[in-house]
Amino acid sequence: QVQLVESGGGSVPTGGSLRLSCAASAYTYRDYYMGWFRQTAGKGREGVAAISASGIVPNYDDSVKGRFTISRDNAKNTLYLQMNSLNPGDTAMYYCAAGNMGYVAPLGDDLYNTWGQGIQVTVSS
Repeated sequence: QVQLVESGGGSVPTGGSLRLSCAASAYTYRDYYMGWFRQTAGKGREGVAAISASGIVPNYDDSVKGRFTISRDNAKNTLYLQMNSLNPGDTAMYYCAAGNMGYVAPLGDDLYNTWGQGIQVTVSS
């Protein structure tokens, strides 16, 4: 089973950028669609972006369209999330996730099998 480790979080001012990375440890990484989720205190996990196993099909939540870009490098077993034009509403714990339930690039958290430990992103006003 794939294991996931996120990196690249931190604190930025409004309008800043961050790139999150998610390293996967499994030779079957390219068989999984991948997603980024975020969660704040008292709320459930929100699907931010997802990408198909091939890397061809992305899917974004409306709240991040035009600001965030998801990508993956299957040769390096790594998933990325480039986040631009950040605002305080993007402050959350971010998680990467892997799934192999037969979907393409879903944003529902119940469609993912494996989760990283999460990484904090804080955007100050």
